[in-house]
Amino acid sequence: MACKLSAVAAGLCALAPGVMMTQVLAGSSKIAFPDNYAKGVMYTSHDLVDQREFREFYITPAALDAVRNGQPLPSGTVITLARYDVQRDAQGNPVKDASGRFIKTELKAFRVMEKRTGWGAEYPASKRTGEWEYQAFLPDRKVDEKANLDSCFQCHKNGDSANFMFTAGPLKAAAK
Repeated sequence: MACKLSAVAAGLCALAPGVMMTQVLAGSSKIAFPDNYAKGVMYTSHDLVDQREFREFYITPAALDAVRNGQPLPSGTVITLARYDVQRDAQGNPVKDASGRFIKTELKAFRVMEKRTGWGAEYPASKRTGEWEYQAFLPDRKVDEKANLDSCFQCHKNGDSANFMFTAGPLKAAAK
């Protein structure tokens, strides 16, 4: 379960192809920060108890439409995960709102996964997660050079068999 929850952090949220992006460098250099990710669809959020984080997941409207129509996520799908710190009490425990959810505070980081036709072909089958690439970004939208992107591939190998994701259920629910 911890791997699944960490994997969610490792890779996720949204943008449409052709949306303005900021360029970055690396093997994951194929991925640019999705500047307009918040104009996508926030399809779920959750509290990650062991990390004391609040997380929001965004996806491109075209990808959501594909799910709605029972189709696979198309090339150009970008899933962006925005990771937030949470309000804490005097003992350092997360404070919850009236509905029992963590109260988000400062943005901590982003994790982005992007799918493009032909991507991933350079990876061995033991690592490859379809046509997905992963990148980690800091709150200032610069690449997080300290992030271990291999962990993204390792955990996402355990995601759903269609899209290597852990939020497929909430995505299908949002598509209804």
